Amino acid sequence: MLSKRCALVGGVILAACLATPLSPAAADPAPQSASPAPPSVIDALERDLGLTEEQVVTRLANEERAAAVESSLTAQLGASFGGAWLNDDASKLMVATTDPNATAAIEAQGAQPVLVKRTLAELNAVLQKLDQAPRKATAAATLWYVDVKTNSVSVQAPTVEAADALATAAGVDKSVITVSATAEKPMTFIDIIGGMPFYIGSSRCSVGFSVTRGTTPGFVTAGHCGRTGARTTNPTGTFQGSSFPGNDYAWVAAPGNTPRPWVRGSGGANVIVRGSTQAAVGASICRSGSTTGWRCGTIQQHNATVRYAQGTVNGLTRTSACAQPGDSGGSFISGSQAQGVTSGGSGNCSIGGTTYHQPVNEILSAYSLTLTTG
Repeated sequence: MLSKRCALVGGVILAACLATPLSPAAADPAPQSASPAPPSVIDALERDLGLTEEQVVTRLANEERAAAVESSLTAQLGASFGGAWLNDDASKLMVATTDPNATAAIEAQGAQPVLVKRTLAELNAVLQKLDQAPRKATAAATLWYVDVKTNSVSVQAPTVEAADALATAAGVDKSVITVSATAEKPMTFIDIIGGMPFYIGSSRCSVGFSVTRGTTPGFVTAGHCGRTGARTTNPTGTFQGSSFPGNDYAWVAAPGNTPRPWVRGSGGANVIVRGSTQAAVGASICRSGSTTGWRCGTIQQHNATVRYAQGTVNGLTRTSACAQPGDSGGSFISGSQAQGVTSGGSGNCSIGGTTYHQPVNEILSAYSLTLTTG
């Protein structure tokens, strides 16, 4: 198999020219600068596109040639250029133009001319108007983009009415727009790891531990980081529950992100979380936060009551591991066992300090959460 793969990769351009050339046949030699695709890329495309190895190699060669042809024709067609795209099997480059006299130039480079009403510049101008529409109108839509295949700008939203409202608010020519309803809900995809930062508006706190509630992923953190209903970014989520003072815990649902059984350790290495058995007084303990990173100490007391300026919090664990602002909510772990989320403390990591954490098992119980473990 290895020798076959090497032979195919090495012959990528030859295979393409024999199969489906994108420029006039016999005359053009294979480009000498073509870079063979790594075997890992070929394997992945076989798997995800449902192609054979030979089909992948041919496709990649055609795509490489198409990119060069598109670049050339974009410059050659100038203002009449309407966009370009590959057909389904990537055997032919389709090039749109508003100028009927440009078809010969397109064909001369082995591409298929498509006559359209609007140039790519005109479509991009419509898209820019949509981008600049009032926030209320854009918030109700899901996505909008230039669709070169239909020579239009597509607007999609949960309902057709919402998509149409965005086009109206932007003041664009609706003959250029296609609107449709979609169930798609784009969101960011972030690994949720203990100690990493997250943001509530302009404020920053730290992730405690990855959790799930049913099938919904999320994380636990400190209650003073946000009230119920507050929105987070990086990862995107919503505070589903928050208690402070009295307690200092919260959980954030972050659908679309990936909960990981890790805490960010020394030098960014991942420390695996295997459970949440409480460690004894005197045991070593480390904490991870987005300001001071990985810091360690020992457990001094359990079940401490702390009086903050905002009010009293009961049932905290006191440790000698230092912390600073921004570390709030971050992970405390002893060995591989999750212990709690950073609540507060005194001192800092320059001159030493004392910290308090909210025990994680209380948070899991309060919100019926499952700790993500490895």
